[in-house]
Amino acid sequence: MPPVPAGWKGKCQPGEAFNFSTCNRKVVGARYYLNGYEAEEELEKTVSFRSARDSAGHGSHTASTASGRYVNNMNYKGLASGGARGGAPMTRIAVYKTCWSSACYDVDLLAAFDDAIRDGVHVISLSLGSDAPQGDYFNDAISVGSFHAVSRGIVVIASVGNEGNPGSATNIAPWIVTVGASSTDRDFTSDIILGNGAHFSGESLSLQKMNTSARIISASEAYAGYFTPYQSSYCLESSLNITKAKDKVLVCRHAGSSMESKLAKGTIVKEAGGVGMILIDEADKDIAIPFAIPAAIIGKKMGYKILSYVNNTRNPTSKILSAKTVLGSQAAPRVAPFSSKGPNALTPEILKPDVLAPGLNILAAWSPATANMNFNILSGTSMACPHVTGIVALIKAVHASWSPSAIKSAIMTTATMLDKHRKPIRAGPDGRKANPFDMGSGFVNPKQVLDPGLIYDATASDYKSFLCSLGYSERSLRLITRDNSTCNQAFTTAAGLNYPSITVPNLKKSFSVSRTVTNVGRPTSVYKAVVFPPTGINVTVVPKRLVFSSYGQKINFTVKFELTAPVNDYVFGSLSWRNKRTWVTTPLVVRAVRSSLVHGYNF
Repeated sequence: MPPVPAGWKGKCQPGEAFNFSTCNRKVVGARYYLNGYEAEEELEKTVSFRSARDSAGHGSHTASTASGRYVNNMNYKGLASGGARGGAPMTRIAVYKTCWSSACYDVDLLAAFDDAIRDGVHVISLSLGSDAPQGDYFNDAISVGSFHAVSRGIVVIASVGNEGNPGSATNIAPWIVTVGASSTDRDFTSDIILGNGAHFSGESLSLQKMNTSARIISASEAYAGYFTPYQSSYCLESSLNITKAKDKVLVCRHAGSSMESKLAKGTIVKEAGGVGMILIDEADKDIAIPFAIPAAIIGKKMGYKILSYVNNTRNPTSKILSAKTVLGSQAAPRVAPFSSKGPNALTPEILKPDVLAPGLNILAAWSPATANMNFNILSGTSMACPHVTGIVALIKAVHASWSPSAIKSAIMTTATMLDKHRKPIRAGPDGRKANPFDMGSGFVNPKQVLDPGLIYDATASDYKSFLCSLGYSERSLRLITRDNSTCNQAFTTAAGLNYPSITVPNLKKSFSVSRTVTNVGRPTSVYKAVVFPPTGINVTVVPKRLVFSSYGQKINFTVKFELTAPVNDYVFGSLSWRNKRTWVTTPLVVRAVRSSLVHGYNF
């Protein structure tokens, strides 16, 4: 790496297992924050590494995804072998460690934001967030801290959350780039072979295999002590009878989304004497896990088939093989089931997430302090966020004068809603067609982001007008802005913000939204409006053509929505500004108010 730029004002804070000299031309800054954590966690006697040193692996994983240099033979215990690099390999990293074993505290997060802004960072990547539902913007440390960063030209990218349910999206402030998680075209699977010759494939990172077949039973048959067969079917701690489980393959169930509890089930089966495990994930998550015994995760549908074999066969047997890397077996990208979804529970006029990026079974760097390995495979919207961070860094390197909202717009309007086979991206265990609540504007397209043609720009004063449109008092507004801002310029509704997506959550009969686009393509260019209207909605765009004569020129347009048929839920469409070279696409999301009366329909 070349020398650290003279404008960098950060520092390398020494601490446990981390010296001042640990920083270099790549890791140019490192700080840690404990005040909030120690004030709240008084009983916690120790923390892992009182320094910026990564003791969990998560920070190394996300940082390398965004910014890692090229590695020749990267792999996880032989799986996923090949060359790899981060999104923007020549960028530099400054570490701000705010999270500890049990929590991240607001005061520590805000102190880190303050330092990062003063230090002179260009991009802030936040693979963390609150539980859903998120509180008001002025009560949410990430919303407040990121507002100040964005107001100073720093792009903030954050993960949408891992709760997976409708309305569970977090980090939903409109000034943040909020990222959902998708799959790639690479899976890690273990083969399951039943005694009747049937073959199944489940998700796994377990490199152990069974050399011979063994008796397979439902874990409910191995219930122990005070546990009912139903409780034992979930392979809870102490729920399995060692005599019944010994030398068997157990079929266990799993509910919820905790990766740790899935991992623990493999250990529980092993300690009970089991030689293998088939785990039925009732939420149908696709995450691969490094189990302690030969094991594989399957969905409910496959689980019922295997249990049917177990229950209807006199001496059922099974054999589980070691995990392997499989390329191209499924359509990709598809929305990861755990990725949190819209609608935005706090401000439904702002669509979240904004975009989708790879977050399922991602191979990246790992801290050797937490395990004796340099690379690991993890899943989560935490892994999706730094993919977009790398893209943002590349845009910023080419278009240094672009605002955070301009960069965000370039990423959103160039995203795709099609998978690699040019078919609509799918979501959920049932493979339904994904919608903007799953993926925002779509899957990021790094090849297009540097030349988006048009951008939807917004300033700090626009975000203040947005907050005022929500009914915030000036006192509440100033909790975010920390200045003497007033609400003289409030939008009529939150939909008035110049956002690269348009959401109308309460359409009665008709409603109009205005937007402004800025030409960042060829100075002389003409765009035509192409509309795919949501079902039951008539969409009119005025003007239908945008004629630009100079770079940086701004043109306003209006989108009018009219109800033409009964609509009982959210419906989706799109508006694209199109010329021979470029498509600038904006999702349209509309929900009608049920009490509306249209063409004699009462609904």
